[in-house]
Amino acid sequence: MGPIDSFQAARDLLFEHRGDHERAKAQFRWPELGEFNWALDWFDHVADSRSDQTALWVVGTDGHETKRTFSELTIRSNQVANFLRESGVRRGDRVLVMLGNVAPLWEIMLALTKLGAVVIPATTLLGTDDVADRLERGDVRHVITDVTQTDKFSGPSAGFQRIVVDAEAAGWTTLAHADDAPVVFEPTGPTQASDPLFLYFTSGTTSKPKLVEHTHASYPVGHLSTMYWIGLQPGDIHLNVSSPGWAKHAWSNFFAPWNAEATALVFNFARFDAAALLDVLARCEVTTFCAPPTVWRMLIQQDLNRWDTSLREVIGAGEPLNPEVIEQVRRSWGLTIRDGYGQTETTALVGNSPGMVVKPGSMGRPLPGYDVVLLDPDGNPAAEGEVALDLTERPLGLMTGYQDAESGSADAAAGGYYRTGDVASRDADGYLTYVGRADDVFKASDYRISPFELESVLIEHEAVAEAAVVPSPDALRLAVPKAFVVLAEGHPATADTAEAILSFCRKRLAAFKRIRRVEFGELPKTISGKIRRVELRTAELDRGPGEARRPGEYWEEDFVDSRR
Repeated sequence: MGPIDSFQAARDLLFEHRGDHERAKAQFRWPELGEFNWALDWFDHVADSRSDQTALWVVGTDGHETKRTFSELTIRSNQVANFLRESGVRRGDRVLVMLGNVAPLWEIMLALTKLGAVVIPATTLLGTDDVADRLERGDVRHVITDVTQTDKFSGPSAGFQRIVVDAEAAGWTTLAHADDAPVVFEPTGPTQASDPLFLYFTSGTTSKPKLVEHTHASYPVGHLSTMYWIGLQPGDIHLNVSSPGWAKHAWSNFFAPWNAEATALVFNFARFDAAALLDVLARCEVTTFCAPPTVWRMLIQQDLNRWDTSLREVIGAGEPLNPEVIEQVRRSWGLTIRDGYGQTETTALVGNSPGMVVKPGSMGRPLPGYDVVLLDPDGNPAAEGEVALDLTERPLGLMTGYQDAESGSADAAAGGYYRTGDVASRDADGYLTYVGRADDVFKASDYRISPFELESVLIEHEAVAEAAVVPSPDALRLAVPKAFVVLAEGHPATADTAEAILSFCRKRLAAFKRIRRVEFGELPKTISGKIRRVELRTAELDRGPGEARRPGEYWEEDFVDSRR
């Protein structure tokens, strides 16, 4: 069986057992691949049979739309690949791509895959220091961006080539020359499935961003698990809310939908507008929709009943989903948001797949192709522990490793396991529930505290827009849970608001989990929007004994009379 047939057979088995998680998990095997180039061997193969189907649909907030069929993308990516090769891009060259949600991004990703170059995706939110770090640690040979971003690369020109997609710029080669390139592409040689394809910088929630390497197999083929989790089928219209430059964008805007022969629909907005997104979902007859919890929390502020959608599958990803969000969507649309879990270092490895009973708060069960072990602090399997993968049966969707000394490759693979750094618990039915980052879980009065559990309660209060819980030093208990809270519009940062939030949580949490301190303000975040609890935790633990309260900080002792 050739690589294309092997890939398609594995995919079709997942289609066959859609809705039967047990059977899919038992029968699925990762395809065995030798030479394999996903863009040449799979995408172009799909274009032969689905030439006129829309592969990419970009909708702008100004009403402008761009559509590309599978056949058009094959031809255009061939032209771009020929142009880039003529411009000096070679197999194995590292190419930093910094673009927004515009059609050339998909053309360039396909072209670079066909060439065998190594793609370093980068978000347009990066500053000049972040860009310099990626150029240096990524050993970048070529940069592709748009004219609005060129100033971030205004340092010395030696070391990398500069290509701009949408205009002429001094010192930059324009991609417009690809219009004259041949429409047929001939590769210079075979691509091994084990050849590197991506270098991703992680979001850096607890440390400096790590440099993750994926191959022509681990992401293109590894995302069969993601396709299964989402529930994608041929002909679907899939909308995923994600920014280019981060792994989730490749997960659900590129590989998962095109593995399924579905349409990737993108809503290209500069400023998020919940009503506008809901308009797109309805008008474009989206069938499968994925968004992070932050977006879901904004959507449920709308009257969802106003929109008549064609949705069949709704997914949450990026951070754990709170049960309250799931319930509100179920009441309005009769659909259950299915949570899942994965990392930049992996594809989707745990999820609530179609047909599974969703347990509130659980991120689901290990997906086909993944066997998940929970390890206690001593490295032994346990009912609660760090989420890990056994490297003796290495899953195809796992990265090859970190590609720089600063990323801690040895720690991640200690004891023959890949350790995710995330803690979860497993129930009797095999469902996993996220507890928190290993670095974020803490003890208070000798009880183990999951920040996520407390944060899930906090955001149910109408005054709370966002929250992060960390340990706060305490003379009696050593540490107590403290909540940093971003208030919803219309709620003042006053003692009355703090008392209301503390009282609300006290009624919903066991005494040992009680949130005992609140501070109002903004939360430190990564470029990708994830909360950096490490900054809050460090600042809190560095406070000296008897140090004065900060503005907007309240302790439960302030309201002792109201608790009698």
